[in-house]
Amino acid sequence: MLSTSTRRQFLQTTAGGLFGAAVGSRLWSPQRTLFAQAPGERPERAANATVLNPRCRVPVGFIIDDSTCLVNLNRFAMPQFDAAWEGKKEVYHRNWRDWPAEIPDEFVRRFAEWASENGVKGKYSIVPFPACVGRLDREMPGWSQRDLAASIALVQRHILPNWDLHPEMITHTRVIDIKTGHPYPERSPAFMENWDWTAGKSVDELSSYMAYALNILKTVDLPCSGMTTPGGFGRNARDSLAGAALQSQRDVFKTEIPHYFRDVEASGPKSVAPRVELAKGLDGPNPECVVSVVGCTGDWTGGWDCVDPPGADPFIDADLRTGRMVEVIAREEPALMLAHWTGVYFNGYELGFKVFQEIVKRLHKRFDNLVWMKLSEVARYWATKELTRVAANGSNWRVFAPFACPDFTLRVPRIPQNHPPVIQAGEKLIKLEAVSKPLELKAGSYCQQDDAWIVCWNLERGENAVLLSANM
Repeated sequence: MLSTSTRRQFLQTTAGGLFGAAVGSRLWSPQRTLFAQAPGERPERAANATVLNPRCRVPVGFIIDDSTCLVNLNRFAMPQFDAAWEGKKEVYHRNWRDWPAEIPDEFVRRFAEWASENGVKGKYSIVPFPACVGRLDREMPGWSQRDLAASIALVQRHILPNWDLHPEMITHTRVIDIKTGHPYPERSPAFMENWDWTAGKSVDELSSYMAYALNILKTVDLPCSGMTTPGGFGRNARDSLAGAALQSQRDVFKTEIPHYFRDVEASGPKSVAPRVELAKGLDGPNPECVVSVVGCTGDWTGGWDCVDPPGADPFIDADLRTGRMVEVIAREEPALMLAHWTGVYFNGYELGFKVFQEIVKRLHKRFDNLVWMKLSEVARYWATKELTRVAANGSNWRVFAPFACPDFTLRVPRIPQNHPPVIQAGEKLIKLEAVSKPLELKAGSYCQQDDAWIVCWNLERGENAVLLSANM
């Protein structure tokens, strides 16, 4: 990606709020969409039934950009950015020659082990042809084939369990001619992935480009559940971007609920909830949608260009009272923090990693209602939250889900003389365990809250029901 300030300045001038509830609406008008993105179909839903956050907790996670195997990406990207802008932008005049060429696997392993020990999850980019240095499915000049194979295996063993993998397009720098596999000869911003190459491109053109990146990672057995855009990629082609993210991920990895990361809202009251787009076929055998996942912070952990980080305070201050994470968690929206791998490593000083560790320490000290999630897990939950039909059936509730979803959490009215809720999933009846308060919920449990039942179960695709009139 570009510097956080560049992405943030763009977002602050263009970003909008959360899509409203579409009760009783089958198709949303384009005039109501954000960034001209089309939500598509929405099911009818009873007004007094509410899908809550999973287990009544707030999803949190880290979005790590500019990572790959071995290569310290922006040591090689900086001179290419500078050449594209003919030396006219001071931001690309850093002394990149002093930066190391490699982010060692030893650091990747330590980071992954720390994340696992602390329950931290999120998204980790794997740029497949980083800054045109070399391809993960062929060779990486400067490293042996053994080095490359070991680095890929490390990602498979230590990153994949807790992190989604995304290609950040193909090179994160120059646009590749996918017919030849080589960069286009022109070096202007119009032929850099980070800027305006996507303007005017069709869904098929962008999908082919994305599929090229996905296939490189598929070849080396690195499964991807989403896509990340580098810098301004797709900013002038948002409808095509959403459609291409859906099409390419379904074509290459058969992804049921594709998602992508492009946008950040680092301040202010605008919603950072995921945007569920292009939904269709919700009642049929092949429902589809794509989810745009939104980051909620700036990159304050060291930046892509290794600027001194401000520390953990912008996320959550030492008194645990203020900071962007505190604001977003209070709104009960997914709080997904942005970071760049080059700043996390910070040329061996690991300044961003230290900020990471302090953020997590403070979050765990301040909050008891968080759930760390991968971006694919957040995307699945929000797609299910928006696209599941819930309707009253006497004193019971019919729930029709186009997608399965773990820890689905639903609030429905409690009518006097109701029996405790029972779940019907297909032909199965599932007796639920009673818990005393919402934060004790887990899949297969329920609690009473004021005049409502809150039920949590692993939602199955198709017909489900919350039964309040049966005695078991």
